[in-house]
Amino acid sequence: MTPRWSVVIPAFDEAQRLPAFLEKVVAYFEGRDEPYEVIVVDDGSTDGTAEVVEARRFPTVSVLRLRPNAGKGAAVRAGMLAAKGAYRVFADADGATPIEELKRLEPLLVAGADVAIGSRVLVDSGVSVTARAHRVVAGRLFNWLVARMGLHGIADSQCGFKAFTAPAATRLFEALSTPGFGFDVELLLLARAAGCRVVEVPVNWADQAGSKVGVLRHGPGMLWQMLRARRRVGRRRS
Repeated sequence: MTPRWSVVIPAFDEAQRLPAFLEKVVAYFEGRDEPYEVIVVDDGSTDGTAEVVEARRFPTVSVLRLRPNAGKGAAVRAGMLAAKGAYRVFADADGATPIEELKRLEPLLVAGADVAIGSRVLVDSGVSVTARAHRVVAGRLFNWLVARMGLHGIADSQCGFKAFTAPAATRLFEALSTPGFGFDVELLLLARAAGCRVVEVPVNWADQAGSKVGVLRHGPGMLWQMLRARRRVGRRRS
């Protein structure tokens, strides 16, 4: 039976943080009583992430192993192209965005959007966003730079909670080239270039300890990835 939803979780050395989130994902979809699948993409982990997932023996959860470590963008791409669901979402392994927030994205896809993305920036009285001060400042600067690069109208390009219809996921991820953390920007640029309807909605989000992304450590590399992505997408359109 074709899954209604595919959940893709990229994971690099997430043996400690992933199990709790995975339990919540499975419990959430079991409560919906509809076919689903969860694909954990083990991106070259060295801490036994894949073995921890497999030990739980969830029949709806599979592990896709990448060797060696390829980067978050490459991991999400591999998972999305392996997915079979009519709708597909990727979510960060730390559970910063609760899986229950899918209730905010799903109606947008059902109503005709091709891509629905979570936002930590858009304001909603029913949504709580908890983040450390330096990450808030860095996020605002990053989003300002993203807008200067041509991605206008998107408040938060980097939130790791994005959903797609199957046709949009296949088209966009087949074209995606950025392997690292800057992949979200190329993904949204590709969506715009393809004429996809992209809708952004506020979601609950809480900063988690053990983040793999460092502002100083990864910021320059992400900026370079974004510049290269903009050139690639520009060439596709010309």
